[in-house]
Amino acid sequence: MISLKVGSLTDLSSRFRLKRAEPAKKEKAAPQRPARTRAAPSRFRPKLVLASASPRRLQLLEQAGITPDALRPASIDESVTKGEVPRHIVRRLARAKAEAARRLIKNEPELAKAFVLAADTVVAVGRRVLGKAELEHEAGDALRLLRGRAHRVHTAVCLLTPDDHPRERVVETRVRFRNLSNEEIGNYLASGEWKGKAGGYAIQGIAGAFVVKMVGSYTNVVGLPLTEVVSLLQSEGYPVSHLWLSKAEEVEIE
Repeated sequence: MISLKVGSLTDLSSRFRLKRAEPAKKEKAAPQRPARTRAAPSRFRPKLVLASASPRRLQLLEQAGITPDALRPASIDESVTKGEVPRHIVRRLARAKAEAARRLIKNEPELAKAFVLAADTVVAVGRRVLGKAELEHEAGDALRLLRGRAHRVHTAVCLLTPDDHPRERVVETRVRFRNLSNEEIGNYLASGEWKGKAGGYAIQGIAGAFVVKMVGSYTNVVGLPLTEVVSLLQSEGYPVSHLWLSKAEEVEIE
């Protein structure tokens, strides 16, 4: 029989330093980042009507992240009064287009309180105004006049607010063409790009190679000065920059 002296168990435990198992310490959980949220498109976003059938103007708006809710091109008399200066011409015609489009949507309940955006562009050499070229000889005459010299492109933008308050801007860009040969002009006319273009050319196409110098807004020459359009819309409460959030979502999906 093994006999243990009093206190022997105490000696053993102190000799081997027996320790009671301690519960494992919980690691601190990493702080969770709040879920990223995006502003949902507002159901109450005001609607926008573009008073134009121009694919160029529509493309420019979409480039700025703005998609019109409807297109309502208006047919108006675009004849020019003798002696009328270019700035007055484009301002008058842009306002007339916007007002005509407003009349078109008057009986459409979903568009009755929409913003209406209209624009008009002319090319001028001095006080001589070159409107849209509808016939080939008109475009040819315009290009022969413009070659080797400077001209000005005037665009007026008219925004009618939902309460029919007009907001307007007139933008001017100076453009200089190189001296085009008769052969170049003839071949450009054969391309058909001149049709329906102010001054008989489209700077976003082949005619971009004609430009020696440009001072001012490029998008103005195309047909819609984006800086001024965005400024007008945002100043009247149209949430242009909020529309850009949907572009970010599209990029992430891709």
